[in-house]
This record gives sequence, structure tokens and C-alpha cells, in this order.
Amino acid sequence: MRGRWSRVKKEWHARLNPATQSLVLSWTAFTATFAGVRILTHWIRDGHGPKGGGMSFGGRHFHHYNIGIAVLGVVGGVGLRGSEERRRHPATAVAYGSSLALIVDELALLLDLKNVYWKSDGRKSVDVAITVIATGATVIAGLPFWSHARRALRSR
Repeated sequence: MRGRWSRVKKEWHARLNPATQSLVLSWTAFTATFAGVRILTHWIRDGHGPKGGGMSFGGRHFHHYNIGIAVLGVVGGVGLRGSEERRRHPATAVAYGSSLALIVDELALLLDLKNVYWKSDGRKSVDVAITVIATGATVIAGLPFWSHARRALRSR
């Protein structure tokens, strides 16, 4: 098994430049975090996990978009002031994708400023997330094509 992972790692570095690696990691983290949070919130709503349904501080419900905003702020700081090595680090890409997923998962709440997570209006968050996931997959799957398409469009 160890030999297989080393071959996968070798192919990863040989076939994907650092920018593409970041894109794939960020998209994967977004997809996994969104799915994980949806599963977790349904599990909590079904009566498992913390009493009272979710996180609370000082008697107030703490929405997970707050965590996403905080992590996105850290990623922004790394992007502005971090070294090239830190900006290109896989953890930065994963943090970016995961934080966006936490925010998008509660986007309907942020748009309407009402807690509509479990109502029909809450579907807006799911729709946006699915659009992001599908668009990301299209961009990533088409990476070998896009540069050729751009050149073809530029030529007369």
C-alpha cells in the first residue's frame, strides 16, 4: 500500500503544477466539508450529539458560518502577509475550501438574516453549494483543455 501512495504522490507532483494542486485541494475540501457538515447537522437534529442541537456559547446558538469567516480571515492574512511557501501550502488550500463550505452551508441565513436552515428557504444554501461543486468539477476536469481553448480564441 505504501508503494501505491508514493506512486500517486509522484504523479500528483508530475502532472499538476502547484496552482492546480491548490485548486484541486480547495475544491475537494469544500465538497467534503459541505457534505460532512450537512451529515453532522442532520445527525444532531435527529437527537444525537450535544443537547440543545449544536454549539452554543453563553446561551446563544453559535452558527458554523462564524468559524468559516474566522478561518477565511486567517487564510486572507496568509495570502497578504505569508511567505510564498505558506501561501502555496496544502493546508492553506484546504482551509480556504473548508471555510467557504462552512459559510455557503448557511448562506440562506446570511442572505435573509433569518434562521431558515431547516426551512424551504434554506435550500438556497444547498443549491449554491451544488453549483460551486459542479463548477469546480467542470473547471478541474477541463484543465487540460482550457489553455488550448484560450489560445484558439485569441488567434485570428
